[in-house]
Amino acid sequence: MAEYLFYFLSAFTVLCSLGVVLNRNAINSSLCFLLALVGVAGLFAMLEAYLLAVLMVLVYAGAVVALFLFIVMLLDLNEKSAWSMKGLSTVSAVIAFALLVAGVCSFALQGQLDTLPLSEVPAVGASLKNYGYQLFTTYLLPVQVVGFLLLIAMLGVIVLSKKFDAVEDSA
Repeated sequence: MAEYLFYFLSAFTVLCSLGVVLNRNAINSSLCFLLALVGVAGLFAMLEAYLLAVLMVLVYAGAVVALFLFIVMLLDLNEKSAWSMKGLSTVSAVIAFALLVAGVCSFALQGQLDTLPLSEVPAVGASLKNYGYQLFTTYLLPVQVVGFLLLIAMLGVIVLSKKFDAVEDSA
């Protein structure tokens, strides 16, 4: 089962990455980028790197893609979409239904989840303390520099996209 999930997530990520490159519409390209990042987060989760998966979704998929969409909408690119949204909605609904059926069948075939007694559950939060300590001590300056650069980039896009009226001299 894990093999098939890996193949599905890999193919999903590659197809969404191709959608980023091949889409002519910038908004559709940004949304394909969002889906590609979610696929990569799924691959991280399969590797049991849950912190990286959550950070991928929160930081990149949440913040960076939202910034891209904000910039694209701020630039007001009025392009006609080559895709029919009605057909895309139908395909999306069929894929979502197929995934729902596959999930329910998988859960029904495997039976109940194994539960461990509380005394045998490993302490997961202890390893996260080291990440937090490193983030707020050793890597504090690089994180703040990257945040400052993102702020400067966003302000630059706002200034560049502002439409200035031609000033006429009335002399």
